[in-house]
Amino acid sequence: MKQGDILQKHIDNGVQIVDIAHTYIEENVQIEEGTVLYPNVSIRGNTYIGKNNVIDMNTIIIDSKIGHDNVVVQSVIEGCEIGNNNQIGPFAHLRPNTYIGDHNQIGNFVEVKSTVIKDENYIKHLSYLGDATLESQINVGAGAVIANYNAKTKVKSKAQLQQGACIGANTVIVSPSMIGKDTQVAAGSIVTGEIPDDSLVIVRGQLTLKENYYKGEKQ
Repeated sequence: MKQGDILQKHIDNGVQIVDIAHTYIEENVQIEEGTVLYPNVSIRGNTYIGKNNVIDMNTIIIDSKIGHDNVVVQSVIEGCEIGNNNQIGPFAHLRPNTYIGDHNQIGNFVEVKSTVIKDENYIKHLSYLGDATLESQINVGAGAVIANYNAKTKVKSKAQLQQGACIGANTVIVSPSMIGKDTQVAAGSIVTGEIPDDSLVIVRGQLTLKENYYKGEKQ
């Protein structure tokens, strides 16, 4: 089927395509009514997109299933399943074998791979999550990383974050690990192993302060 015919089929089915000249949809793609596609969107493979989604400019979606009422902004999604009422992007990269539930925010420059993210989680800035399970109502601070790969052994391990966990900015969770329910990990910590529920985790080196260290050089 020609590209023009594919686009017209979706328009006839109630999909709003803002700029036909700059939208690409492959033949096997299914899109429900009420969804809006902005310019420079590319949708490929066996992809299903439900009702009333907003797929904003410069987004690529490949072999994925997306539910209803999501907003996706300038992101790449491949081999994923996404539920309803999520906000994704800008500049998120959702890699294969990722499952996302409902009412999540996955924001600027967040990369997710082979991870389950359930409901009402907030991962908004500059994070990498690999081979993990996140329960619900978890906040992941800016720059947090789940370190899933051992380059020496070539083994990928898994991490689990229980409901209500709060992961501070620039934290590294080294898998295998488990962060307990309602536990808070302080910013800048490096954590591994099993952390119990309702804990505060602080893993930082002792501050070394040498006052007037450069004073002699300035004289």
